[in-house]
Amino acid sequence: MSAIGMGFRAAAAALVLALAACAPSGQGGSGGQATGGGGGDAAAAGGASGGVVNVYNARHYDSDRQVFDQFTARTGIQVRQIQGNAEQLQARLEAEGADSPADVVITVDAGNLWRLEAAGLLQPVTTPALEAAVPATLRSNDWFWYGFSRRARVIAYDRQDVRPEQVATYDSLASPAMRGRVCVRPASNVYNLSFLAALIERRGEDQARTWAAGVTGNFARRPEGNDTDQLRAVAAGVCDVALVNHYYLLRLARSQDPADRAVAQRVALSFPDQNASGTHINISGAGVARHAPNRDNAVRLLEFLVSAEGQTLLARGNDEYPASPATPSGNPELDALGNFTADPIEMSAYGRNQATAAAIFNEVGWP
Repeated sequence: MSAIGMGFRAAAAALVLALAACAPSGQGGSGGQATGGGGGDAAAAGGASGGVVNVYNARHYDSDRQVFDQFTARTGIQVRQIQGNAEQLQARLEAEGADSPADVVITVDAGNLWRLEAAGLLQPVTTPALEAAVPATLRSNDWFWYGFSRRARVIAYDRQDVRPEQVATYDSLASPAMRGRVCVRPASNVYNLSFLAALIERRGEDQARTWAAGVTGNFARRPEGNDTDQLRAVAAGVCDVALVNHYYLLRLARSQDPADRAVAQRVALSFPDQNASGTHINISGAGVARHAPNRDNAVRLLEFLVSAEGQTLLARGNDEYPASPATPSGNPELDALGNFTADPIEMSAYGRNQATAAAIFNEVGWP
């Protein structure tokens, strides 16, 4: 087993113990939050027929609740949630085994979805609606999971100190001209792991290592924080450029805090590699749990998430792009960022190459 796999499983074991300790009393460690007009927890509803779907959700967005409410309005099926991060939910699924009440598992990043598939925690599902709604590159090769929204990994830059042509490619982050000017998240962040995994798939390990070493040599500070922290660092002059997901800037732009809006005014976004392979994208997605007690309802929810209505609701509420480029976002601020060409690489590669990506980051000293 690889070092990354051993580390993940050790963390998973600790996390599931913590989850059990934090579970509400009387719920046997399966405490959940009901949405879509129902109360109670997922475990209690596990044996119900026809009226419920139990969701393990690693996303923490109000837009998800709105989508679930709409699904309930359309179908009468109540949605019951248990929330946690991707590692916590995977640990919980592994501990529960065949007794798990989970019907649908939702998470961000194709690397996390691949982990669930590789661990045997999802089951393959295919229907004409799913096949038609989700491009082949945004779903599991073997039908275990489907993307319902896309997020672009872009370069944020200081409008005052950087010209757009200076950040037109991802390679610019590794160039000598960016020495001491780059802010990024730590190497362990799954967004960075998936980005480098995609680079490995497209260019090979040697070129991916060269890129990672070049960026490491250009750090303005030790990697820390989330994508919002990187944007604030650019606006504060700590660095001139950062690698972030696109929607973080839109959130700052509509913030009630004037300081956040000032960050959004100071920082611009570049969608790199438009003249090459295209901008790196990732997904939010979902799959049907291996032991889903309400499988038919789980498939119905999955179909709703990837439907044009579901994709638009998610794009409008969380500033993500619909999985299908043909589906309107319903989000004027998102549309104002303009059209871009996305890298068409198939996302299962993000999982397959994840351990190699982690090893490269370690080799080049990216903390």
